[in-house]
Amino acid sequence: MHGPLGLYSHTINVDAGSRWLAIAGQLGVDAEGNVAAGFSDQAEQVLENILHCLEANDMGKEDLVKMTIYSTVPECMPDIRAARRKIMGEAVLPAVTLVIVAGLAEPKYLVEIEAWAARTVDG
Repeated sequence: MHGPLGLYSHTINVDAGSRWLAIAGQLGVDAEGNVAAGFSDQAEQVLENILHCLEANDMGKEDLVKMTIYSTVPECMPDIRAARRKIMGEAVLPAVTLVIVAGLAEPKYLVEIEAWAARTVDG
């Protein structure tokens, strides 16, 4: 098998007894309801929203195990990678799937990411 072609892992092993967190698809919308302008800004806001979801559940980016990215922009890969490097760094390598779609819930949304996280429960 070839190595990963980007910032992801082919597989992630989650220990038995871990606490799971499902994060619904996040959009490029800030806390005030403003939609970020353009694909890059939306991608960064989506990732920030995922970090907020993790923090609200006593988890961090290191707990991400899977992300599914839905994009309406076929040539989005460079912008997705740049946003991930900026917001998550290069050490966060969950399993990732990118799907190009015809549209999301509304035409103003260009990217949506859903995620799964898991943390080993101590003791």
